[in-house]
Order: sequence, then C-alpha cells, then structure tokens
Amino acid sequence: MAKKRVIILGSTGSIGRNTLDVLEAMSDEWDVVGLAAAGLRAAELAQQANRFRPETVAIAHADRAPQLQAQLDGKPTVLAGESALLDLIDTVHCDCVVSAVVGTGGLRATLRAAELGRRIALANKEVLVTAGSLLMPLAERSGATVIPVDSEHSAIFQALHAGESADVERIFLTASGGPFRTWSDESIEDATLEDALNHPTWDMGPKITIDSATMMNKALEIVEARWLFDLTHDRIDVIVHPESIVHSLVEFRDGSMIAQLGSPDMRTPIQYALTYPRRLPCGSERLDLTAIKRLNFHPPDPERFPAIQLGHDVAQRGGTAGAVLNAANEAAVDLFRKGLVRYRDIADQTKRALALHEFKPTPSLDDLLQVDRWAREEVTRCTAC
Repeated sequence: MAKKRVIILGSTGSIGRNTLDVLEAMSDEWDVVGLAAAGLRAAELAQQANRFRPETVAIAHADRAPQLQAQLDGKPTVLAGESALLDLIDTVHCDCVVSAVVGTGGLRATLRAAELGRRIALANKEVLVTAGSLLMPLAERSGATVIPVDSEHSAIFQALHAGESADVERIFLTASGGPFRTWSDESIEDATLEDALNHPTWDMGPKITIDSATMMNKALEIVEARWLFDLTHDRIDVIVHPESIVHSLVEFRDGSMIAQLGSPDMRTPIQYALTYPRRLPCGSERLDLTAIKRLNFHPPDPERFPAIQLGHDVAQRGGTAGAVLNAANEAAVDLFRKGLVRYRDIADQTKRALALHEFKPTPSLDDLLQVDRWAREEVTRCTAC
C-alpha cells in the first residue's frame, strides 16, 4: 500500500516537533513531503529537513532562506516569502496537512488545503477563531475533513461518537487553571512574565502558555468549538480540572456524560488526527487510575479570568469579532512579553478592541485580515498613548 503524504505547517513549534515524533514512529505508513515554518528557527527547520527528507521546505521570512539553504544536506525545493506556505500547499500533493502555525500566518494555506479537499489536522486555534465562518463551509463543499488536534477539541470529537449530534445537550472544555488558579486577585495584579510562563502541567510555547495563564485559551476554544461542532455559545461550558486527565466531556440529553481521559501528552491527539478512524499504539504514557486516586472539577472564577466571558460574547456574535479577539490578544501578549503592559492589561485591551471595532456580520477573508491588522495596531497605539 502506498504511503500517505503529509505536510506540516509550523514544524519547528511544539506541535510540529511532536507531530514529527509521531510520524517517525509511523514511517512505514507516512512520508513527510513538506515542512514549513515562519523562519525564526531556520537552523531547526534545516535539521528537520535533513532528517525527514521532504520534497519541499517553506520559510515565511525570506531573509532566513540563505541560512536555511546553506544548512540543507539534500536538495529540496525551498520556497521563501510571505506566500511560501500557500505555495507549498498549491505545489505539493498531500493527503493531510497539519496546521500548527501559531497566529494567523497559516490562515491562507489552511483555507487552501480545505479548498483542495485535504484532511486537515488542525492545531492552529487562530484559523477557526478568525475564519471559522469561512473554513467550515469551505470544507463541507470540498469534502475536506477537519480534525482537531487541541487536546480539548480532540476529546470532544471523540466523545461525540457516543451519540447523535441532535442528542448533545452541551459540552465541557476542561482547563488546567494555569499558574494563577489559586492566586488571589491582589497577587495577580503583580504577576510577572516568569509567573505566567510557569505552567503546572503542559510544556508549550510562550504565547500559548500565557494564554493558559489568562485563560484566553479557553475563550479561543469556545469560539473554536462553536465552529467545529456547530453549537451555540450557551451549550459550551468551561470547567477547571487541575489534573489535566479528563481532556473534555460531552453531556447528552439523557444525562449521560462521555469523557475522554489520557495522560497530558500531545502525541495522542496528534496521532488520532492523522490515523482517524483507526487507533494505533502510541508512545504516550498510559494512565494508572489507581495512582491518580482523585479528579477535581470546579467552575472558573469570572473575576479572576474575565477572558472566558469574552469567548462567549464572540462565539455568540460571530462575524469579525473572532478576528479581533485573536489579533488583539496576540498583540497584548506580545506587549506583555516585552514588559510594556501588565498581565491584567491583556484581557482589558482585548475587550476594549472588541468594543471599538467596526463589526461586520458576514465578512470576507479580506475583511477579516483588515480587522486583524486594525486590532493589532489599536492595541499597540493604545499602549503608546
């Protein structure tokens, strides 16, 4: 049987590296035919290319292309520049695209993959948050399959197979609570970047880790779930589960609740997205329920984590609101990492941008990209005032 062909967008990030580990263990079934990254880790991208020998390598920062080419052992085609990721999808045939670029850098390429009818293993929250209204109808028309890689949405995707969609009462997205789960409001006021990056459970990149600290990641996941599972915002709940063992739950109208449990290891949902509907042995650590002994659940504090309400508001409103939520948060997180705003300012600046932006209920891609730029500029401008 011919091997399946896969392209990884964002191969040098946490999800990308885990995906390559999974694919290496399944090398008898999969060929990595394309690798892509923004370019800040050009040396790592070259190492990955030398290890997996893809046909084509794409780097978004054109100025890093000479460094990349100088370190390549083989002679893959090298695409460089702002359109490199899109060009990779257009020129290299594949069965699956792993969309793992942080931010909106992979938006056009992911939409193109959907247009071409590819399976999309979606780890990029921003694609659905910004353009879920475009991606999901496009996938339905082309026959593309969108399978979530986020542990929470993968859990929901799996649990939904226990019943009919019409029987779903609501879903619960679990949250670790991040590093500030037990902090007082007064302590959070003085939270530092080092504090925010000290995640108790997951090993993630800095932006995603800060989103976990503010629980903006749950706001984004509420919007994702709205588009992935075609649910209204009031049927999507967030529940804090510090152990990160139950990855999410589905409640059906007969009162049954179906949960997906597993060790906190991203290789499991990545592999499932690649092999669905098959389940294969995975290298993740197995659960010992007798060692866990107790699982805790409690509601998030809306005062401590105001971002969650922003997620519900945006999921209800739709239109351009998701693009503003995502872009304003990214800009505010970047400013926080640079020491230019306080931790509390991240949610405040995002809320302000949502209130000020010129809302459009049925935006085009150009509309979404325009409001994305506006939100980033507005957050930066407000900080400089």
